[in-house]
Amino acid sequence: MARRVGREVALLLGGGRALLLQVAHPAVAAGVAEHSDFRRDPWKRLEGTMNAVWAIVFGSRARADRAAARVRLMHSRVNGRTGAGRPYSALDPELLMWVHATLVDTALLVHQQWVRPLSDAEQAEYHEEMKTAARLFGTPDDVIPATLDDFRAYMARMLDSSEITATETAREIAAAVMHPPVPLPLRPAMEMANLITAGLMPPRLRREYGLSWDPARAAIVAASRGTTRRVLMPLLPRRLRTVPGYRSPA
Repeated sequence: MARRVGREVALLLGGGRALLLQVAHPAVAAGVAEHSDFRRDPWKRLEGTMNAVWAIVFGSRARADRAAARVRLMHSRVNGRTGAGRPYSALDPELLMWVHATLVDTALLVHQQWVRPLSDAEQAEYHEEMKTAARLFGTPDDVIPATLDDFRAYMARMLDSSEITATETAREIAAAVMHPPVPLPLRPAMEMANLITAGLMPPRLRREYGLSWDPARAAIVAASRGTTRRVLMPLLPRRLRTVPGYRSPA
């Protein structure tokens, strides 16, 4: 199930949501701000994360181990203090779990809306299999929700928590992610991607990030979602609807 869900290129539509959820944790935002060149290359971190996830999901065990080791080494160098003075480390189990959870939650949400609905059994299987990725990245079992229901409760609790909020640092990162310097012909596609990101965000965080949303925007996203799910996805050849990691699994 991890391969069946993870192979869909449509899941990349959730990249903006996953990033914005991640940096809504002040410790993650501080780590991104202090240990990445997000202003020059705002998508580099997500690209690296997805390449590592694809190596684990689609590659051999040796390739998965190498990818996970690189991520753990990189995380060992990411530490400091937030703007509020709170110490942070990318090896913190709670932060590892939050980043993992944003990827899993976003993948399930986008697959439901843009590819096809998944049964609870399929979602539970996906959650269970993706625990392997979490463990390889260093997340201990005692912070990983045991069941799909536990995972849903974890996400609801985190999103209701005052700890998850769009700080000034998070908003600066979001601006870089959503408004990178792109050639003029690509700007309409970027705006559509931003509209999809806004539609996928939890309402409170959407407001905190200052993302515009109204019935007209909701209708545009709903129409594009229906067209993608019912027309584009069934007609696209596999090489166009699947991610690079699925097509090159060695």
